[in-house]
Amino acid sequence: MAFPQAAAGTQGARRRLAVLLGLSLLSSAPARAEVPVPPAASAPAEAVDQSLSPECRVPGSKLYTLARLKAVKAALKEKRPVRVLSIGSSSAGLGASASYPVKLENALEQALPDVQVDVEARGLPGEVASGAGERLRSMVAEVEPDLVVWQVGTNDALARVDIEAFGEALEESVKWVKSHEIDIVLIDPVFTESLADDAYYTEMVRTVQDVARREAVPLVHRYAAMRYLSTRGTTEVHMLGRHFRLNDLGLRCMAEHATRAITLSLLQPDAAKLDASKTDGSKADALKADAPKAEPTQAGAPPLDPAQTGTPGSAEKPAPPKQP
Repeated sequence: MAFPQAAAGTQGARRRLAVLLGLSLLSSAPARAEVPVPPAASAPAEAVDQSLSPECRVPGSKLYTLARLKAVKAALKEKRPVRVLSIGSSSAGLGASASYPVKLENALEQALPDVQVDVEARGLPGEVASGAGERLRSMVAEVEPDLVVWQVGTNDALARVDIEAFGEALEESVKWVKSHEIDIVLIDPVFTESLADDAYYTEMVRTVQDVARREAVPLVHRYAAMRYLSTRGTTEVHMLGRHFRLNDLGLRCMAEHATRAITLSLLQPDAAKLDASKTDGSKADALKADAPKAEPTQAGAPPLDPAQTGTPGSAEKPAPPKQP
């Protein structure tokens, strides 16, 4: 009886040894190389506008909305100085803001060679849209501008004016300027990190954008541009001086951004050209619709003889009789 027990013990020992050897082989086997998973392809970033200074470069979609500038284009065609009226918080003439009209004038003259640009600043500290609108008539009568550049919304947002009343006052003023055949460019409120999530402030920015879209006037996206620059290393501290007042760099970038929106808007086609192209296109479509369509030929069949189609002037003329 002892022998079978010994045999059973021996078989159990062999099984345990085989298991241990198997585990040892598995642990000593080289690890399987993992195939690296390529990162998901991301959408290519929009290129920044290389015509701007390196510190001020922003993609076009975050910089401007373009529209036609008929009065400025007329001044260029007549080869006379372009008169610009600048109003808004950065045109108040206090501290660093005093240099903004000069920066805007220099930027426009650099972008428009051989063109004299005269920028007149008439902003008031803390002025809201309704107050500027009331003064606009006297300012326009005095300056007689071809273009009004209006930085609007920041003071209104700080004063917490009613947004609907603000929008109505702004739209009324824009319509009045346009009715006197004067161009106008709007610049929306400044960006600041402290109000990035403030619903009232962002609604004020959208209101300026809505008025610009409805009235078809160029818009400088100062809020979006500064927000973009704050994520690219040009922090808000570098762009802003005292509370909500742009420093020298911020003013230079705003002047460049406004100039870029103005110069590109001057390249927008005139309404007459657009109407002419639409008319020419509709005429061409009408001619195509009225043109006689050729009868389809059967596969392998010779083309129709023009003399048999009945088309006037398509039949061959008979040969003249031979002279005797």
